[in-house]
Amino acid sequence: MSYQGNPCWYELGTSDLKGATGFYEKIIGWQIADSGMEGFNYLLARSGEEMVAGMMSNDMQEGPPPPNWLIYFAVDDCDAAAAQITAAGGRIYKAPADIPGTGRFAVAADPQGAAFGILQPDMSKMTPEQIAKAETTGAFDHKKSGHGCWNELMSPDPEAGYAFYSGLFGWTKGEAMDMGECPDGGSAGIYQLIQHNGQDIGAIQPHINSPVPAWLPYFGVDGSVAAKIEAIRSAGGQVHFGPQEVPGPAWIAIAQDPQGAAFAIAGPEE
Repeated sequence: MSYQGNPCWYELGTSDLKGATGFYEKIIGWQIADSGMEGFNYLLARSGEEMVAGMMSNDMQEGPPPPNWLIYFAVDDCDAAAAQITAAGGRIYKAPADIPGTGRFAVAADPQGAAFGILQPDMSKMTPEQIAKAETTGAFDHKKSGHGCWNELMSPDPEAGYAFYSGLFGWTKGEAMDMGECPDGGSAGIYQLIQHNGQDIGAIQPHINSPVPAWLPYFGVDGSVAAKIEAIRSAGGQVHFGPQEVPGPAWIAIAQDPQGAAFAIAGPEE
């Protein structure tokens, strides 16, 4: 089984690290603590015993951009993947660099402008059993609340987007669903599921509901999505869509945290 192209980490860049910490602890149920990195205030979010996400001030990011979630995908060779991204028309925002004890990473954008990260995990000190576990569990897990459970690309050119990521990560197409009509009467386009090693990991769709091309992470939650919607609003966030039933069956909602970073939740109940 290839690890290349697997969603492997979620990272929040925010304008208010303390405020974001309290929000996600309440909404997602994470336990968030300092990573211990010397000279760098980087927080780690855990769901149970597993690390799921990182959080940092977005003044560390180029721009700096507005508060945002960045999805990382695993690669076997970070430098080779970065070169391939550039050759395919993408952009490298952060050149490949080492994170001691974690691996080698880079931050990029696809040719249509959606930002994402790549991570070459450091498995040099892991046993074969630990490597096998890392390839099947971690930050992304459909079945566990508190983990990333879906990854949605909103692109101005979904077919070109699919060609780029398929070439980079080896993804294949799953089911394609017609999204019907927009409020203005035009077509909303196709919701194209994408697969890694035969498993649905997300989808690509036109960026009708996004002001810019972007990846949107979904996090699994326990219980009622409607109750989480009320909790999001009570905590100062905004909800733009939902609750909506989707195949699974599951219920989803798309929201922004109080600082403005977009994210979505998925749960078993309305």
